[in-house]
Amino acid sequence: MKAPDWQTVTDQTFAFIEACLRPDGGYAASPDPSYPGNSDTGLSDLAAVTYAAVLARTLGRTLPRAADSLAFVHRHQQPDGGFANLGGTMDPKGPLAVLYNTTQGVVSLRALGGQPRIDPEPVVARFLEGDGYQRLPWYTTSFFPLFYAALDRPFPDAYREALSGHIIAHQAADGYLQNHVAAAFHAAHFYRLLGLPTPRAAEMVSRTLRDQQRDGGWHLCEPDWDVHACFDAVFVLRQLRGDLDLPDPQRARVAAECEMAITRAAAWAVGCRNADGGFGHFPGWHSDMDAVYFQFGTLIQADVVPGVRPDLPDAHTLSWGHAMRPPGSPRCAPPQAAKSSQRSGGRDLRIPAAGYGEPALLAFAAWPGTCLNGAVCCLT
Repeated sequence: MKAPDWQTVTDQTFAFIEACLRPDGGYAASPDPSYPGNSDTGLSDLAAVTYAAVLARTLGRTLPRAADSLAFVHRHQQPDGGFANLGGTMDPKGPLAVLYNTTQGVVSLRALGGQPRIDPEPVVARFLEGDGYQRLPWYTTSFFPLFYAALDRPFPDAYREALSGHIIAHQAADGYLQNHVAAAFHAAHFYRLLGLPTPRAAEMVSRTLRDQQRDGGWHLCEPDWDVHACFDAVFVLRQLRGDLDLPDPQRARVAAECEMAITRAAAWAVGCRNADGGFGHFPGWHSDMDAVYFQFGTLIQADVVPGVRPDLPDAHTLSWGHAMRPPGSPRCAPPQAAKSSQRSGGRDLRIPAAGYGEPALLAFAAWPGTCLNGAVCCLT
């Protein structure tokens, strides 16, 4: 089979996104009106519009009727400054919903070129002024610095110390939290947003590499736990591989292993693509805007998506780190000062085709400074 045209894949992905646009400016989980959404899109009607906005900004695209989407998000802000879901299964008054929706609301407004009408900081600060953050799921640790970054405000030192101490006190010897890649990812995302080294980074990378499955994914637990596992693992490998406290030969070997693992992960993500241009959370699953963000975001991290803007100074504010520049990368600068990156060379990898279960020959760009011997690797 012919190698996919990545521009066509990108265009079809955005065609799916646009097909999810609703008359009120929000976005449905899918153009299929009978589909209720899964994971984030099933929980909150702020998820899909946020993911549409951040992906469009990442590629410098303009969403149709963006003003309507901006108004849609504004309608979710409450008198106290927080945001609430007006659709989805979350209890909008629950602590997790308040934090999730307020973070997503601020992130989406920024990506759409707007800002909150009421200051939302007091709503989120309440979690950190007491011990409320300790009663939240482990996957919320990076919500807090992301929220402050999206507001263009410094993350208070006292909050950083409290959350970091909470993470370190519960981190396992292998670098993970809660024995799951999602919690480990949010810890790594937390430290990267603050420009700090991730504790036990080498151990976390080693565990993440070890847990990759033969098909390139990271589906080890129940599906509802692992819907974002591939994206989460790729972030850990991509962001931490260049900043490990290891001897040079070992660091180079681990970096090469991470590169190959990311390539295999991209193969798995492409295998979740459907004929409608969207992505499912797993191969053969219904296309979903939540899955579109995380699978297409995995491909962005793998550096195969054309048109990604390398000059975004606020790339770190765009949701869960798909556009963040890895530290120490020869092709990327830290998120605070992103520089232009260049793709060079290429290698052929035999990986699953887009959702149809047949092998396809895909040309992946070789990253500068990475040597994988130009090998042809059959992953099917």
